[in-house]
Amino acid sequence: MNISGIQPFARRIIDNLEKVIVGKTSSLEMIVTGLLCQGHLLIEDVPGVGKTMAARSLAKSLGCSFKRIQFTPDMLPSDVTGVSIFNQGTREFEFRPGPLMAQIVLVDEINRATPKTQSALLEAMEERQITVEGITHYLPSPFMVLATQNPIEYEGTFPLPEAQLDRFLLRIRLGYPGIMEEVKILELQQLRHPIDTLEAVAGTEELLDAQETIKTVFVAPVIKRYIVQLVRLTRDSSDVYLGASPRGSLGLFRAAQAKAAMEGRDYVLPDDVKYLAETVLAHRIVVDPAARLRDINAGVILDEILRTLPVPQSGLTKN
Repeated sequence: MNISGIQPFARRIIDNLEKVIVGKTSSLEMIVTGLLCQGHLLIEDVPGVGKTMAARSLAKSLGCSFKRIQFTPDMLPSDVTGVSIFNQGTREFEFRPGPLMAQIVLVDEINRATPKTQSALLEAMEERQITVEGITHYLPSPFMVLATQNPIEYEGTFPLPEAQLDRFLLRIRLGYPGIMEEVKILELQQLRHPIDTLEAVAGTEELLDAQETIKTVFVAPVIKRYIVQLVRLTRDSSDVYLGASPRGSLGLFRAAQAKAAMEGRDYVLPDDVKYLAETVLAHRIVVDPAARLRDINAGVILDEILRTLPVPQSGLTKN
């Protein structure tokens, strides 16, 4: 696949997802952006707005294996990764894989499990492998974690550790539908749920090809510098206790490549970076407690940085 093929490929998946998720085109575009970047997504929103359906629809659209893990406070790490069981017949230990051994994994209500169980995802999300009792098991390819999270002010939730948050490429919200969109949802589900008839519109080989193709999108040196300056300013802000990591820089770099390709371009523009900055970086920033008391959040800090940071005007393409 060449870069010109990314746009119709992504459009095909988004159009298919919209048969189930109504009126959330921008959020679905972000999901496909994460997919093309081989990244993981954190979907943070109130219950009932379609978070779980979005993940299931994505797996069906790609014909990928799919597993759902419902996180609860009493869940153990082995419930996620799997466990070795002694076989009396062979007199050997056999690995029984957990639900994490799938191509698309939905981790429902990730912040309802304890930090110990949440940590079971760390190795899988970063290295595409899990280690159980000293033995490494490689995860299938493609591999993507979509985690849903209820707002932290809800009872019975545990804050995600910074190391866990940093492994999510994007954090998105679906939000409530508009009036006409909600009416359409009622009509679509009057007889049966549209996901029951959803069919695959792309294969895993095509997806893997697309994931490699976006890496060839040109990013000018001035854009790379712009990304790094943006991320470094999150660390220097007096309102920030912990700024975005170099993993954040790389995530913004890769997501900008994907967005450019999805728009039919073979080069990244500053607008791509600005559009994605909050979605990629906000969840990686820990705001200082004193700033939070003044109603300052990561979004406000990023808006101020983007407003004051000089934007590259030339040298954006290969020529």
